[in-house]
Amino acid sequence: MDAASTLTPELLAQLQDWQGRSETLHDEITAAPVRNLSATLDRDDPEPVRGTELPPLWHWLYFLPSARQSELGPDGHPKRGGFLPPVPLPRRMWAGGRLQWLAPLRVGEAVERTSKIVSVTHKSGRSGDLLFVLVRHELRNAQGLALTEEHDIVYRPAPRPGDPVPPPQAAPAQATWSREIVPDDVLLFRYSALTFNGHRIHYDRRYVTKVEGYPGLIVHGPLIATLLVDLARRERPDARLASFSFKAVRPTFDLHPFRVSGRPSADGKGAQLWAQDHEGWLTMQAEARFA
Repeated sequence: MDAASTLTPELLAQLQDWQGRSETLHDEITAAPVRNLSATLDRDDPEPVRGTELPPLWHWLYFLPSARQSELGPDGHPKRGGFLPPVPLPRRMWAGGRLQWLAPLRVGEAVERTSKIVSVTHKSGRSGDLLFVLVRHELRNAQGLALTEEHDIVYRPAPRPGDPVPPPQAAPAQATWSREIVPDDVLLFRYSALTFNGHRIHYDRRYVTKVEGYPGLIVHGPLIATLLVDLARRERPDARLASFSFKAVRPTFDLHPFRVSGRPSADGKGAQLWAQDHEGWLTMQAEARFA
């Protein structure tokens, strides 16, 4: 059955029944993940202790999926269903998100995350069906709401010979800040381990090339977003992030170094950030606003 006939009107209606579903999870902001992501990003940070402020986007180190080994699908993700709808399209991608920080999270705090499926939307793309799932997360500590996040997930069909390839976009030419990243197997493995991400596209070269048809291992979208924020932190260490939005534009592979770049806004209260591959094509675009 091809992708076009997989998402029947009846199935789409069933998937859209997931709209409004919610779940609440609890976790503790422990020091070890902070220490280890700092090392992975090649930072020379002080040892995290109780009360250390969690850097922006590092909350992705917590509330991790913990499916049993027998509950994993062939791609390394948990089998479809549960909180997220059981979308039959095989490719799943973290397409982007929008975040707002209301108060800091700190090492040693107990945190509650409430997640809600806001929408399940179908579109027909050039290579078949696309299904977009929008999830809203709210993180609270003892003082109240600390962080809101809208998380965009897109599901796509498997590649087929002759599928149209979207034309690439050139990255912005004028960068004030820039840093080269070498996405070797170790970097991708360490980030997968830190986020307990079993998705095989990030570490299984045979799977990603033979089954999903990509030329190399795929650099995690959240890792690229984290590197963009990390660039802003290195260049503006005095600034506190108030909001951040990002959109994945094009896959980044481990075959070549890539760059994270940015430039401050005219008012100095934010920054435009982007990632580009070795050919200068835009792979992620983002905007940061400072408090």
